[in-house]
Amino acid sequence: MVAMVVFADRVDAGRRLARELQHLAGEDPVVLGLPRGGVPVAAEVARALHAPLDVIIVRKLGVPFHPELAMGAIGEGGLRVVDEDLVRRLGVSSADLRAVEEREARTLEQRADMLRRGRTPLSLSRRTAIVVDDGIATGSTARVACHVARELGARRVVLAAPVGPRDAVDRVPEADEVVLVATPHPFVAVGGHYRDFTPTTDGEVVSLLEAARAARRREERGDASTAGGTDREVELVVGTVRLGAHLTVPPHARGVVAFAHGSGSGRHSPRNRFVAEALVSAGIGTLLLDLLTPAEEPDRANVFDIPLLAQRLRGATEWLSRESATSSLPIGYFGASTGAGAALVAAADEGQRVRAVVSRGGRPDLAGTHLERVRAPTLLVVGGRDEAVLQLNRQARSVMRCTTGLEVVPTATHLFEEPGTLEEVARLATGWFLRYLEPDAAPREEGGP
Repeated sequence: MVAMVVFADRVDAGRRLARELQHLAGEDPVVLGLPRGGVPVAAEVARALHAPLDVIIVRKLGVPFHPELAMGAIGEGGLRVVDEDLVRRLGVSSADLRAVEEREARTLEQRADMLRRGRTPLSLSRRTAIVVDDGIATGSTARVACHVARELGARRVVLAAPVGPRDAVDRVPEADEVVLVATPHPFVAVGGHYRDFTPTTDGEVVSLLEAARAARRREERGDASTAGGTDREVELVVGTVRLGAHLTVPPHARGVVAFAHGSGSGRHSPRNRFVAEALVSAGIGTLLLDLLTPAEEPDRANVFDIPLLAQRLRGATEWLSRESATSSLPIGYFGASTGAGAALVAAADEGQRVRAVVSRGGRPDLAGTHLERVRAPTLLVVGGRDEAVLQLNRQARSVMRCTTGLEVVPTATHLFEEPGTLEEVARLATGWFLRYLEPDAAPREEGGP
């Protein structure tokens, strides 16, 4: 029997899981995502509970001759769980087990440094730790994670996941409570219960952690918050389709920026959300939107259908011009990859209604002859190690007649996953939009370079 699909993706799963965890909101919880796949789920839980987000890092101990089969796991602080019965039945020697542990311990330490960027883990002392993964299978990794959380001082440990087997509670005795959204039977594999189970990258994990920290800082300061502003899911009708979006407008916003993502779907992009958090902190509203419907996304041809994406973005621009929270605000575009090409086509067609454009790792060349008609000041941000795209940006800039800037982030590749590179994108984008998103800042026509 084929496992039934339960969740659209990890973001959908996280939001549904968060509803099951509302009873913990008053317990001063810390949400701990298991990298990589558990972190997008945990980010939605942390957002809903207004709780801090961190990672809890453990490593599976794979059987030497069958690495995908876990014979145990280790966690930070030298903690371990080993299935002694499985080790004995498979004939794994003590020397082989020790070799696997030593190798995984080195990897664990390296990953902790890379994901936290040198920051110390959040304190769990006398707090409720909510350990989140994208699903529970054998439970060995979850057992170590819960054990680590307890050793780090958590008063109460809750294991939470969107999906798992019916006996998950029995498989993880280290947790005080196990919360699951779905317990399908038969339970085959975690990925079988997701429509989109695309692997999460380390860069996305870092982006989610940084975005969560920025949101917490904004809440704690109380400035540029959305109290008195707008922060909600919306639906845009463009032509014959309905597009999901998230609108955030802080009080006294200086403008609003619509995001055009390279895959066509930008509402859930961790990188877009990271940049959006920086813009909101600076007093700029954001519209994170899906330019393609779920039915359209699997067709890669749609990702490169620049006229289609640009038409959807123009529809979003029209919506922003009518929406009460944004109708009086100057509008900007932030585009990534092919989305940058669509943003420049839409900016050319919208004229002075679009005040500024920023492209991250974009393909402005895909805008073709529209480039010469763009009047909005445009900043092109490219990774120094993304040589082919850098050359395309230089060529595109040479034909543009508006105010332009080209910023090269030396250590970045195409996805800006390297330490500090996405922070630099956010800084550059914020500065550009603060400079040009002014109602009376008429775009100037200048030479490109």
